[in-house]
Amino acid sequence: MKKMSREQQIINEKRRKLEELRKKGINPYPHKFDRKDFSSEIKKKYSKLKNNQKSKNKVKIAGRVMIIRSLGKLVFVTVHDSKGKIQIVLQKGQTNPREIEFFKKYIDVGDIIGCEGSIIKTKTGEISVLVKKLKLLSKSLLPLPEKWHGLQDKEERFRKRYLDLIMNPENKEVFVKRSEVIKALRDFLIKKRFLEVDTPVLQPIAGGAIAKPFVTKYNAYDMNVYMRIAPELYLKRLLIAGFDKVFEFSRCFRNEGVDWSHNPEFTNLEFYQAYMEYNQLMKLTEELIIYVVKKVNGKLEIQRNSKKIKIKKPFKRITFEKLTKGKMTDEAFKQAIKKIKEPTFVINHPMDISPLAKKNDEKTVQRFQLIIDGIEIVNAFSELNNPLEQEKRFKEQAKKKGEKHEHDEEFIEALKYAMPPAAGFGMGIDRFVMLITNSNSLREILLFPFMKPEK
Repeated sequence: MKKMSREQQIINEKRRKLEELRKKGINPYPHKFDRKDFSSEIKKKYSKLKNNQKSKNKVKIAGRVMIIRSLGKLVFVTVHDSKGKIQIVLQKGQTNPREIEFFKKYIDVGDIIGCEGSIIKTKTGEISVLVKKLKLLSKSLLPLPEKWHGLQDKEERFRKRYLDLIMNPENKEVFVKRSEVIKALRDFLIKKRFLEVDTPVLQPIAGGAIAKPFVTKYNAYDMNVYMRIAPELYLKRLLIAGFDKVFEFSRCFRNEGVDWSHNPEFTNLEFYQAYMEYNQLMKLTEELIIYVVKKVNGKLEIQRNSKKIKIKKPFKRITFEKLTKGKMTDEAFKQAIKKIKEPTFVINHPMDISPLAKKNDEKTVQRFQLIIDGIEIVNAFSELNNPLEQEKRFKEQAKKKGEKHEHDEEFIEALKYAMPPAAGFGMGIDRFVMLITNSNSLREILLFPFMKPEK
């Protein structure tokens, strides 16, 4: 007979407890709990209590059981909530015997509980909740992993992010910062009187950038459509319509490779301002980056591994041709930027890799990319608003790619009604967050990165 694994024994025991609770008429998954307090707030509020001192005030907390230490008359339990962790104590003579018995009989590590009690500071100086009432809020049926850190578990951590955040709650800080970055970007643009808009995710033409799209079927119209690779052409239509300043946080999709700085699904910020050109946009970009870094990090620097990068204006500027030593290709650019550490604008790109930008001369366009620590953060340019020139470039681009001369004719038609001179800005939010949080891979800053199936 095959010996049962330790994990299976734990699972069976959890199931047994669940059935026993149900037979006793106890709902192991009640509808609600009136939580009033959080771990970090309790610790801060009662930090001045003396050792062995007890407060008369009552608190009501809820969270996940992570550690149980039973010492006869005392049971010490570490509970994690959304704000941190706190110790609860069940003590003979202070806690109702029925509550202690229930806890010992039915509560396991991984369960979510609610409890009510008073605040004490233990003799070791730890702020704790002395339990008076306790309630099971959700019974766990699978055991938490005993070890969940280190490089050997990285793939599994990304695959089961919920377990990663349970076992390594400090990793939540990355995602809190991500939210703060997006809020700071949005606040900056709204203060500058930009209007936030939404444009289509499903598009009849894969336009706005050079990339391979995801293709899907629109059944109602019996036609293929594309997951957007960029919102650019729709945002420009709004400039034509009379909006002077627009922005969008957009989910974009490119059916291409995956590595530390590329993910097929990503978040993009694009904004456009009428009557502006790329030199003015560079100044606005400096202002934006400085505002966000100061707001999120509290100081004008970014920690990158063991080094600190100062964020101060004016950012350095270097032409594409000088950076690549005359090699006017995208591949030469990608290799050259690896050496750039301080915030640097690479300007005046080749026309043949910039089909939507206004030209400087017959070879280059008014385009810039912001590079920090070898990572491209921003791509921007003075927007081409000559409809005849734009149509010509679209056709040349399609010909080079060996495709049919298919382009967004509706956008060209819209341009023919006249778009004001304008500058456009695109930022890869995921890369910017990776930079600000001192992360080395996009997977570290995506809550649920797409993972290749294990089987």
